[in-house]
Amino acid sequence: MSIESVKMEGVAKKYVVMSGKGGVGKSTVAVNLAASLALKGKRVGLLDVDIHGPSVPTMLGLAGAKMMSDGEKMVPVEMDSIGGLKVISIGFMLQAEDAPVIWRGPMKNGVIRQFLEDVDWGELDALIVDCPPGTGDEPLSVIQLIGNADGAIIVTTPQEVAAVDVSKSINFCSQLGLPIAGIVENMAGFVCPHCKEITYVFKEGGGKRLAAKYKVPFLGSIPLDPAIGASGDEGRPFVTQFTNSPISEIYDTIARSLA
Repeated sequence: MSIESVKMEGVAKKYVVMSGKGGVGKSTVAVNLAASLALKGKRVGLLDVDIHGPSVPTMLGLAGAKMMSDGEKMVPVEMDSIGGLKVISIGFMLQAEDAPVIWRGPMKNGVIRQFLEDVDWGELDALIVDCPPGTGDEPLSVIQLIGNADGAIIVTTPQEVAAVDVSKSINFCSQLGLPIAGIVENMAGFVCPHCKEITYVFKEGGGKRLAAKYKVPFLGSIPLDPAIGASGDEGRPFVTQFTNSPISEIYDTIARSLA
């Protein structure tokens, strides 16, 4: 069943970050990509539609933050420390950080519509939407409600078991008429914190092979670095702390390709 799309005239570009498989670091990619764009002077919104496992507030140090209203629309949480990045998440509506959201599809679809239609996003150069893994209610609702998204950013890891599930996301986008902005290969090797040598814990080049197979752009490979996990736990995106690191340069390259 089709859903009538919402009007978001003030948003120049809309990208949906998704993956067919959980545990690939999709939210980490979404947060650091949004932060990288904001640090480049772009007006950026980050929408977390992972209803059952919202991690964006924690990764941005916004745990406990609450959304406000101007009397007509909801107002995003704005981060002056990251170029005015505007953030919306179901996590801002929970009474406690560990409170479960026990909703069926129609309720999830309704709140996603509210996040897109009833939020004062203002003028944005880019809206990054972080979806939960899979091809179910949330990504389907987002794609249908946005209507004219500029593309999907598909996140995978190098090993074959991830590529199989991520292939489903690519075909999902194809069936819905959503163009694919490109594939990001996350966890592409482990960066030793001492010698900085990269060890390929998983297979090497899985993301590139997937992009070649489906003839879609390959945006870049992001290696594992202990500082990435620590940054997320501390609520400070990696790219804001290590601006001149090779990994931040990779995110900057991806951001420039989108902007």
